[in-house]
Amino acid sequence: MAGVRDFTSIAEYKSNVVGLARIARALNIPTLVTSSNAQWQNGDTLPEIKALFPEQPIYRRTGIINAYEDPTFRKAFEDLVAATGRRHIIIAAVTIGTCCAFPTLSMLNDGYKVFPVVDACGAWNHYEAEAAMSRMANAGAELVTTFALGCELQADWKQPTADEMLAPFKQNLSEYGFVLENFWNNVGAPAVSDPFGMK
Repeated sequence: MAGVRDFTSIAEYKSNVVGLARIARALNIPTLVTSSNAQWQNGDTLPEIKALFPEQPIYRRTGIINAYEDPTFRKAFEDLVAATGRRHIIIAAVTIGTCCAFPTLSMLNDGYKVFPVVDACGAWNHYEAEAAMSRMANAGAELVTTFALGCELQADWKQPTADEMLAPFKQNLSEYGFVLENFWNNVGAPAVSDPFGMK
């Protein structure tokens, strides 16, 4: 994450990544986690993701940039597709121009419907991000953002998953969290008493 330059802060980027993972957990979306060269320059998977998916193995790649071309990850992916029948793929990666774009293009080529979560991916600069988004969209991917995707998947706050789904919104979309907390802290009473006696 240290090389990401297209966000106003690494904290914002990391919050989107963790928020996406929390959404997947809240909705019980089948999830695969992979990393490349974790033992060398790239470092390990975020501890927050490991904590959210403690039962999930991390498919370690030693240099293969396109996860879809890594034999171990590819087998896990194909086994998961066979077990669930799902062909809509949500994807995010550390770098949008490579680790997200390459498997996205490969999966599109194999007939999957792919949804890259663009604000849960980073880029070395804004040119990389714009080029990758244009390339993926032109190939047929449906670009989404973390919390718009969360709303689309939740669809209705009366659904049973609502309580679980509030956590990523409160913890990782701070602006919405502030709105929620302000409302619930003042329910049944005005936020500020009327000093002018106008009621």
